[in-house]
Amino acid sequence: MLVFSAGIRPQDSLGREAGLTLGERGGICIDDQCRTSDADIYAIGECALWQGRLFGLVAPGYQMARTVASQLLGNEAAFQGADMSTKLKLLGVDVGAIGDAHGQTPGSQEVLLLDRSKDLYKKLVLNDAGDRLLGAVLVGDTGDYDILLQTYLNDLPLPAHPLALLVPEDASGGASKAALPASATGCTGLLTQVVNQSLEEQGISADKGLCEHFGYSRQELFHLIKVGNIRHFDELLHQHGTGLGCDICKPAAASIFASLWNEHVLSPEHQPLQDTNDTFLANMQKNGTYSVVPRVPGGEITPEQLIVLGRVAKRYDLYTKVTGGQRIDLFGARLEQLPLIWQELIDAGFETGHAYGKSLRTVKSCVGSSWCRYGVQDSLDLAVALEHRYKGLRSPHKLKFAVSGCTRECAEAQSKDVGVIATDKGWNLYFAGNGGMRPRHADLFATDLDTDTLIRYIDRLLMFYVATADRLQRTSVWMESLEGGLDYLRQVIIDDSLRLADELEGRMAHVIASYRCEWKATLEDPEKLKRFRSFVNTDEADHSIVFERKRGQIRPADTIEIKEVS
Repeated sequence: MLVFSAGIRPQDSLGREAGLTLGERGGICIDDQCRTSDADIYAIGECALWQGRLFGLVAPGYQMARTVASQLLGNEAAFQGADMSTKLKLLGVDVGAIGDAHGQTPGSQEVLLLDRSKDLYKKLVLNDAGDRLLGAVLVGDTGDYDILLQTYLNDLPLPAHPLALLVPEDASGGASKAALPASATGCTGLLTQVVNQSLEEQGISADKGLCEHFGYSRQELFHLIKVGNIRHFDELLHQHGTGLGCDICKPAAASIFASLWNEHVLSPEHQPLQDTNDTFLANMQKNGTYSVVPRVPGGEITPEQLIVLGRVAKRYDLYTKVTGGQRIDLFGARLEQLPLIWQELIDAGFETGHAYGKSLRTVKSCVGSSWCRYGVQDSLDLAVALEHRYKGLRSPHKLKFAVSGCTRECAEAQSKDVGVIATDKGWNLYFAGNGGMRPRHADLFATDLDTDTLIRYIDRLLMFYVATADRLQRTSVWMESLEGGLDYLRQVIIDDSLRLADELEGRMAHVIASYRCEWKATLEDPEKLKRFRSFVNTDEADHSIVFERKRGQIRPADTIEIKEVS
């Protein structure tokens, strides 16, 4: 049998009819700017002939498109060819090629694996030292394509026996996808393999769908809801899902609706979607009571407000605690007491602190240049402004901010989702820190920013995260999984490489303009207040809740007692 691999035939009839210059064997001739012989006409993709070459792959077409888009926007850009690595299925046979697949580099050497019993052919092209991958060919099985491509693109060192890269992992303990270094690009296919490998080791099959009712990720659902202007769960389920929904997809959809449209979470169409905490606008505690957490922007509180908190805590016998996020939390409120407590707090000027929601929790601050002799900027004013700006923003997970007035870092900004540190020239912006179960130091995103630019970047960062993160994914995990990492994020947010800046800022402006304190809105609606009863058919309190008193305050009755040891 004789097989000819003859490439592609360009569809250039339109160019021929327009009188454009064509190649000897077809294809519309273009220069480095993808411009044809007519200066007003560009050509991209498989019909375009660049330096006598036709590209029959999608990746070069994308690169050409970027070049033309840059030209149309008045920027300088040039097409310099593209990586021709590819993975195909030809007549039912998987085929992959990477880099210098034919070993044309001087001094290159080959490592071959041929398994006729399984119709497999695999070849690695190595450099003369045998420690770097120059190219590869895979026929019959392309399961190793992604990890080999990342090894090639990142110039990663090869194992002592490169053949191990081609041997199935369960056969000889070869290269593990989960063992890739942090420098490897997190492309979708490779990330999927890493996750799938971990799941398979636990005997779990992987599925990208949000749940059994939606075969889409959270990011895909966000896009469907935004583009389709979908505002109700029943409409979303009808258009893109099956069944009735569950406690996974309902809160996720509710969060997306809130991020996009910012309607009250307890409105009749949204309330059935909320989880336990959002349902009652309070965090349920272990003994069935709830916490009350009013907003204290930047930790700044007046003496009058302190007195009100003390009076409310004393009247309802609540446990009080100053938190690490500069909040005063009140614990032990019964369900029927929540509206009474919040009415008194709102009358005193407080707002909900959203401690129950996947939203902005706190903006921690030092006293900055207002009081501290080391402060170089007014961190307190900025912290208060940021908290008021982003309060109520619903996101895939909770958000914590901090603003430090100098590099002494008293507010611990570098461990927060959004951290700001003052310099003598402006503000340094940090992003994607996490002091939780997986501590992560925030990345330094931009330096010496003026206040307006700082806020503009934060607007874009938060809305890009909200639009693209997975369900219940912290900014730290999102950043680690983001293809292109910090450099890519800077391109999107600072350079506006995706031309999303106006849209992201517009969505944030909508959230800010449509903000209403959820507890204030609830107190003004008799129908919403009907939910705050321990029993449907009586106003009687739930007397099964038992407390004990310790150090002058009530605690759940099963609190562990630590005895003093001499």
